[in-house]
Amino acid sequence: MTPVAILGLGASGEAAARLALAQGDTAYVSDLRTDAPTATRGARLRELGADVELGTHDLDRIADAGTVVVSPGIPPDAPVLQGLRSRGRRWVSEPEFAARLYRGPLIAITGTNGKTTTTLLIAHLLRTAGLEVGVGGNVGGGLAPPASDLAGIQPPPAWFVLEVSSFQLADIDTFAPAIGVLTNLAPDHLDRYPAVEAYYADKARLFDNARRDSRWVLGDQPEVDALVGDRPGRRYVFSTRRSEGVHAFVRDGVLTLNVDGRQEPLLPREKLPLLGAHNAANALAAALTARLAGVEPEALAEGLATARALPHRMAPVGTREGVLWVNDSKATNVAATVSAVVSADRPVVLLLGGTDKGEDLAPLADVLPGPTRAVVCYGAAGGRFAGRLTEVPGVRILEAPDFAAAVERGAAVAEPGDLLLLSPAASSFDEFADYEARGRRFGVLARGEAA
Repeated sequence: MTPVAILGLGASGEAAARLALAQGDTAYVSDLRTDAPTATRGARLRELGADVELGTHDLDRIADAGTVVVSPGIPPDAPVLQGLRSRGRRWVSEPEFAARLYRGPLIAITGTNGKTTTTLLIAHLLRTAGLEVGVGGNVGGGLAPPASDLAGIQPPPAWFVLEVSSFQLADIDTFAPAIGVLTNLAPDHLDRYPAVEAYYADKARLFDNARRDSRWVLGDQPEVDALVGDRPGRRYVFSTRRSEGVHAFVRDGVLTLNVDGRQEPLLPREKLPLLGAHNAANALAAALTARLAGVEPEALAEGLATARALPHRMAPVGTREGVLWVNDSKATNVAATVSAVVSADRPVVLLLGGTDKGEDLAPLADVLPGPTRAVVCYGAAGGRFAGRLTEVPGVRILEAPDFAAAVERGAAVAEPGDLLLLSPAASSFDEFADYEARGRRFGVLARGEAA
């Protein structure tokens, strides 16, 4: 029986505690929060035999535990982690804790954007081919469970498929996927990291335990190539920009693979039921990964043709007066919003704002001319966004004090045939609990329901 200390009682913390107890270990769980959802999770765990403490962390008890599991929401400079550091204690993330108990091969997906879509699409392609899959990790939104909830699947699935964030990768030890996927890299989370290099360094930990037989599915991007460096394993590159020298690409409008020197056409791009060029890249990444996992081209084509958009990710939510309303609330950084804007096939009225992450807006300013009719900047980030984007020639920049006013103003300036696009390039915490709540509110407004 090993004492396990778990810091943070969110969904992943609760799952880790359940896993520890299921293995016959003891579980001490602590969280500084005392709100109702945290208390409810704590009560559930107490019924299972865990020792739960809210409002404080018992540093002595945590330091004496055999294993310490830290939730991703706890920043690296938190006092409890500083205290553990001063005592020479190490800790692990929840996916690391869970993956040690997996009895089957692992596919791990990370990247700045597209990782959730790619993760769930990989699982969909594997299932379409008749394979049992355990899928979860950092997916969130109720779309899939935490990594620890997969460890008890019996019999073990053919593949475990996990999305992992930079926060989770920061605290791995033995984590070693058979197939690792890095979708792309762009500045993000600069409200937590001191510089983009620190963020990229945590992403690079995906490759820490690379072996000669590791396989890496990589976006066609210099930053990705530099991050991988000379790590062992075989590399497979997907690209929407070129077809030569890569393993998954679009040729003559068809999603195509070339894994072993033989071209395998899969599906015409126009038949992929996912909006945007970035989703073509996600589909290529997923198809390439599933092919490496043994899925035949015919099953891949079937799976791609039956893919569905995820909530809050370029998801159409309604049409009003000839204007298509699209919810891309998950776009909480500049790179994601850039992808959404350049993917548009009609004039865009863009809703931009929320809680500012402090990112450089130059990449967004570069793509606004042409597809964008107007930009409505709102919320805590609205002033800085509007101030920077007013410099962009030919783009109408409007301001609104809050989200509801921004949607109203955007709808007023949109013309029939336009796209009213919520792709905020910022987090939601100035007005909403999370990006999902923001997206749901947008859907309510799109449907003209009561305020």
